[in-house]
Amino acid sequence: MDEAVIKQIQREGADALLDIGVSVPLKAFHIPFRKSPLELRVTMRRPYMSGQILFARTYLSMGITSEEMWGFSKEEEMQFLASHGKAVSRMVAYTLCRGPFSRRVLLRPVAWLIRNFMEQRYLVGAIKRFVSLMGTDPFIPIIRSAERTNPMSLRLSQRKKGS
Repeated sequence: MDEAVIKQIQREGADALLDIGVSVPLKAFHIPFRKSPLELRVTMRRPYMSGQILFARTYLSMGITSEEMWGFSKEEEMQFLASHGKAVSRMVAYTLCRGPFSRRVLLRPVAWLIRNFMEQRYLVGAIKRFVSLMGTDPFIPIIRSAERTNPMSLRLSQRKKGS
């Protein structure tokens, strides 16, 4: 396959994943006489534009890149969570509280719940995945194709019929 086709498929997959959402476990409750624990899950979706701006501000205030996050050892990951744990939980809360009202009212309690109940491996994994998927890369081909197309020119099928 061509390199451009592969990148396009990856972009569309990332967009679909962000729009559908990623389900992550919040807390597992062990109930007596039950074989498997009862698991409370939440779905992280791409926030609306104002939430994306707040997400990006929080991410940039940490002063770390996505490549550095993927290359963390266990000790570096622990140090990262110790110094930026509140910001990371707030970034996950932005993906859960997407609307303007829920973001204003529920963001801090949800971030507190995430800090106190979500396992560390799920928290770090979720933030790594969302940081790598979010960005302006999916918009670049759309902007380029919009620059190339002229909305006033006739399309191929319309040249014959004229309508």
